[in-house]
Amino acid sequence: MSDLVTGDAVVLGLRPARLPSRALAIVLDLLVYFTGYTVIMVGLAYATASLDEAAQAAVVVASFVLVLVGVPIAIETLSHGRSLGKLACGLRVVRDDGGPIRFRHALVRGAMGVVELPATLGSVACIASLVSSRGRRLGDVFAGTLVIRERVPAARVMHVPPPPPWLAGRFTTLDLSAVPEGLWMAIRQYLTRMNQLDPQVGAAMAARLADDLVARTGAPAPVGVPAAAFLMAVVHERQSRDAARAFGTAQSVPVTGPAAAQPVTYAPYVAPASPAAPVSPAGGPGAAAAPAVPAPEPVRRTGFAPPV
Repeated sequence: MSDLVTGDAVVLGLRPARLPSRALAIVLDLLVYFTGYTVIMVGLAYATASLDEAAQAAVVVASFVLVLVGVPIAIETLSHGRSLGKLACGLRVVRDDGGPIRFRHALVRGAMGVVELPATLGSVACIASLVSSRGRRLGDVFAGTLVIRERVPAARVMHVPPPPPWLAGRFTTLDLSAVPEGLWMAIRQYLTRMNQLDPQVGAAMAARLADDLVARTGAPAPVGVPAAAFLMAVVHERQSRDAARAFGTAQSVPVTGPAAAQPVTYAPYVAPASPAAPVSPAGGPGAAAAPAVPAPEPVRRTGFAPPV
């Protein structure tokens, strides 16, 4: 993958097309263009039979330039970098900054393509594409363009497992501003694949990542909390804060159905009270006093749905 940086300092993860896919697209394009050129030349041969040899030669040269140079340039300009062969192979020509190409880019690529492809049987284009780290031929270098892959295999999304219920909401005051993105990515990769690792190796990785996270936050992990559970809870706390900043300050979980009007909240576990002593119906002096019912604890909103 090529990390291209735009003028707005945005990193674009693009997949440059390599030589096999580009060669297949070029072969398909050349087959279409030469077929069209042959049909046009047969028609012009009958139409210019009455002309002299100089006029017929001029018509042949003009037809060659129009079909094999002008048509590819027009197609790439109008389709924003997708010729017939590139469309079949899932490729597209873009600028170096990831934007769509214009007429000047297609013109330079088409003019250089005549020298690289038909004139040298594609040898110059193959050598340049193999030497370039992003698979660019000379036309791409001079035009400032790049051929990328539009159709890439869809990667399976791995979700971070939810933290244990007794850890939900315990890190709301933790300062996460000093944790770099690289550490967050490493933690997420570990949590999504920890069940595939050897138990000893996974435990060592979790302990190391937890130590790095504690060093960045400046707050020690709770005593007795496993390292993997600590990482789950902190990652979900960061996701909760990101969701709160993106969608507002409310951290209730949206639900569907009849209960959609009420936010979903999670209360801490409260042990059931012991059964009260029977009270005399008369309410006389021998009646036992009813035990006081403890006031319910305040509800803590975590912003996460319980695991299904």
